[in-house]
This record gives sequence, C-alpha cells and structure tokens, in this order.
Amino acid sequence: MKLKLENKSVLVTAGSKGIGLATARGFYEAGARVAICSRSQENLDAATALMPGCVAIAGDVSNADDIQRIVTTASDNFDGIDILVNNAGGPPAGLFADLDDSDWEKAVELTLMSVVRATRLVLPHMQAQKWGRIVNISSTGVKQPVPGLTLSNSIRMAVLGWAKTLANQVGPDNVLVNTVCPGFTNTDRITQIFESQSAASGKTIDEISDGLAAQIPLRRLGQPEEIANLAVFLGSEAASYITGTAIQVDGGSVQSPG
Repeated sequence: MKLKLENKSVLVTAGSKGIGLATARGFYEAGARVAICSRSQENLDAATALMPGCVAIAGDVSNADDIQRIVTTASDNFDGIDILVNNAGGPPAGLFADLDDSDWEKAVELTLMSVVRATRLVLPHMQAQKWGRIVNISSTGVKQPVPGLTLSNSIRMAVLGWAKTLANQVGPDNVLVNTVCPGFTNTDRITQIFESQSAASGKTIDEISDGLAAQIPLRRLGQPEEIANLAVFLGSEAASYITGTAIQVDGGSVQSPG
C-alpha cells in the first residue's frame, strides 16, 4: 500500500507529545513536511529533536489569535496546508453538578472552536487544489460515554456532528473529513483521568488502571502510535474513498457494533 505522503504539508495541532506527537512522527517518517504547535516551548524543542526540519510553533489552540498565527505560520512555510490534524488535550473531568458556565465555555473553546477555526483557515487552499484531508482526534466518548467526562462526552459530539456535515459539503472538492476515536491510551490525559477517579473512589491509580485493562478485550491500554497509524492512513492518498467516518481505536472496548 502506498500512502503517497511525500512532500505533502501537514499541520498537527497539540503535536508535541502523546497522540499528537506520535501522529506528527508518523507523517514525518512517511515523507511529509510537518508543522506542530504546543503551548510548551520545552515540549516543542523535544519534539523537533526527533523530527529535524519540523516547523514548531508556540501557541494555544483555545485562543483565536494563536490559531490564526499558527496556521498562517505553517501555511507560509509550506505554501498551504494539505492535511490538518485537529488535536487538543481534552477538557477536565467533572460531574455535571460540579461544572459552571466558565467550565463549559473553556471546553467549547478548546474542543470545538479550535477545530472550527483551524479548519476554516486551511480549507480554501485544499478546495482550490481539489485535494485535502481533515483528521480530527476525538475519543470513544462519542460512541460510549466515559464516566465522569461530562464536558468531553458532550462537546466532542458537537465536533462529530460538525465533521459529518462538513464532509458532505466539501466532498465534491475532494476534501475528506474523518474522525479518529481513541480509547484509553497511555498519555498524560489518561493519567489525569486516573488521578481524578482515584481521588473520587479512594482506589490507587494502579488499581484503576488494572481494572480498566481487564475490561478491554485486548486486556491492555493503547499506545499513541497505534492511534497515529489510523490518523496517518486517513490523511493519505490510500484513504481516498473514506470520508465522514468516526473510527474507534480502542482494543474493542466499545461494545456497540456501530
């Protein structure tokens, strides 16, 4: 199978660690020109050490001005973005009764509006050249709600509806829009979730991790590279007849067949 990613330009938001970094490295190793962004210059420096020549841009995807600057900088370096990977750390865990308007507003900016703004900026180039890929990194929470992740479960569903709608609108321009739905994966995000669950239940983090793994058919958590493999495929020419999908990578943990 040929991915045909050589010299394609890719922007991976929140691409300095975890699933974002694994995805950026996957594209980089396939021959693409890669740009990443992160709020942490230290993380950007560590990531670029692994990918010489990668364009690293400091910025916060929940900030509209930063998104504008990030996309403009990447586009200027590459003369347009061919592939956009929308990725961001998820909003904090919490029960509905514990969340106020400010929590919801921040989560919308991070999880929904970051995707809307970045995509709006890259689409004209993709549509003009009649080729483009939008890959959203989401969560299996859109398939099966994750206990305690009220904000994530809710707002990621909005992203999913937006992605399906957009796929219909830009399909005639050969711009494909797909969503990757990771299950429980070894990242900083899962550590935060385990810490929250530990505080609420009194169980140790190891007890929570082992108990969760026992419920997954593959009996383990995923690795960032396993999520990245699908994201890179969906961003490639090999996925030329796939759009509007939401595909989970979860070791079989979601039990619904759809």
